[in-house]
Amino acid sequence: MNIKGAVAFVTGANRGLGLAFAEELLNRGATKVYAGVRNPDTLDLPGVVPVAVDVNDADSVRAAAERCGDVTLLVNNAGIVAVTPQGALDPTYTDASRAVFETNYYGTVRMSQAFVPVISGSGGGAIINVLSDATWFAPSFVAAYAASKSAVWGYTNALRTDVRDQAIQVLGLHVGMLDTDMTRGIDAKKSDPRDVVAVTLDGLENGDEEVLADHKAQEVKSTLSSARPFYFDPVFAD
Repeated sequence: MNIKGAVAFVTGANRGLGLAFAEELLNRGATKVYAGVRNPDTLDLPGVVPVAVDVNDADSVRAAAERCGDVTLLVNNAGIVAVTPQGALDPTYTDASRAVFETNYYGTVRMSQAFVPVISGSGGGAIINVLSDATWFAPSFVAAYAASKSAVWGYTNALRTDVRDQAIQVLGLHVGMLDTDMTRGIDAKKSDPRDVVAVTLDGLENGDEEVLADHKAQEVKSTLSSARPFYFDPVFAD
């Protein structure tokens, strides 16, 4: 897919990776970038069109798709993390999982289902789903987040095959720790969101269907068929 001339919709575009996507899409010649945020008043980025959307609310998602009927590229970036100090046995784990899945998994499903007809009606385009290296391993204290990303990976793979005949490219972005507000205070090696976006959009324009945006994602994925894959003995930071 060519970025130049595209009309993009980026969820969670007010900060972090979503903001980096919005900025780089403009830099690469996107005709228009819709910034999907819960509160448009919090967005101050020249050149973008703020759109109120809550990916947890089906009516809000439908309204956004109706308003933005010229979209050719959807970036499903909105996501949350819940920390469960006792890992998978934490008493709060069930409730934390429900909250995380509502945004990370069902939010991606809602947005994709609402915008596939829009993208198809615009002549085709692409969807980028932001995943994680945690798709393939589960750090104990963010196990609910890891489970949600595994679920989104499965949905991404199904969606890809379902929309190919509509000229829609589906790209799964896997990346490790990002240097954003969400990870502030965590002592670990982090990637610059701008670098991740650049690699991802290069992949999109090359026709790729999966991007492993940093060394950690590449390392974890490479062990999946080994006798002792990374997820048997995960190391959160290295």
